[in-house]
Amino acid sequence: MVEAAVLVPLFRRHEGDLRLILVRRAAHGRHGGQLAFPGGKRDPADASLVATVLRETREEIGLDSDAIEILEHLPAVDTTSSGFRIWPYLGRVRPPPRWRWQISEIDEVIEVSVSSLVAAEEVGPDSSPWSQEMREGPGYVVGPDRLWGVSYRILQPLLPRLLTGEWRI
Repeated sequence: MVEAAVLVPLFRRHEGDLRLILVRRAAHGRHGGQLAFPGGKRDPADASLVATVLRETREEIGLDSDAIEILEHLPAVDTTSSGFRIWPYLGRVRPPPRWRWQISEIDEVIEVSVSSLVAAEEVGPDSSPWSQEMREGPGYVVGPDRLWGVSYRILQPLLPRLLTGEWRI
C-alpha cells in the first residue's frame, strides 16, 4: 500500500455556516475530474504524515500551515482500486481571501456547506478511470458533481459528528 494523507478542511463563514473545502482534480490527472480533499502521496522527505498533508495542501491550494489547525487524525481508509492507504486529518482552516491552486493538479477549489451535504446524500452511478464498468454507490451531490469513493467513505461517518458540534470549528 502507498501511504497518502488528505486534509478535511473546515471553517465557518461569518453567518456561522460550517463549510468544507473540496477540490476538483484536473481532468488529465490520475483521478481526473473527481471531487476530493487536498492531499496526496507521502514523499520520502516528509518527516510524518502530518508533514505530508501540510505540504500537499500548500502545494495544491496555496493554504500555508499557519492557516491550518489539525484537530484530529481520522481512521485510515484504503482505496479499492489504486493501492493507496489514505490517512485523513480533520483541520480547522482560515481560508484566504482568494484561492490560488496548482493548475497542473487542480481545476477548482469548492466550498460547500456541511448541512447541504447531509441533504444531498444519494445512491447513484460511480465511474472510475481504472474500470470500464459503472457501478451503483453512495455519494453526495455537490452542484453538478458527485463526491464518491474514498472521499465519501472518509466524510460519511464524520458528518453526524460535525453536525453535533464535537469539534469547535
